[in-house]
Amino acid sequence: MSDGDKGSQDGQGGGGQGPVGIDELLDRVREGYERVGPDEAAAAAAEGALLVDIRYAALREKDGLIPGALIIERNELEWRLDPQGSHRAPQAVSRDLRVVVICNEGYASSLAVASLHQLGLHRATDLTGGFQAWRAAGLPVTL
Repeated sequence: MSDGDKGSQDGQGGGGQGPVGIDELLDRVREGYERVGPDEAAAAAAEGALLVDIRYAALREKDGLIPGALIIERNELEWRLDPQGSHRAPQAVSRDLRVVVICNEGYASSLAVASLHQLGLHRATDLTGGFQAWRAAGLPVTL
């Protein structure tokens, strides 16, 4: 059996690599793009980037919202941001759109960015430390 065949059988799609743990998966995903800090995310938004809050409702109710951020829960993200999708958000106008994905602490957002990259949204990134880092930096939050 060739390495390519092994990759197909193990579900990894080539290369013969088996399953990895979540920490390694996050490291691999994050190697493919540059993450931003809170101040960079705020500056990107001021320059027209779309901030997307993927936290679930209970966290938003508990901790507040980032003014101007588009709320799209994680399970709807790809459908809402695919510019060619039938369920896209009005803001999802182009695959060239600069998107900063924000979760609570900066973990789920990295996996979400990997998925957006697969859809062709090559300028998608996420906020290191998530909403908690935004708030800790003293950036605007509404309750």
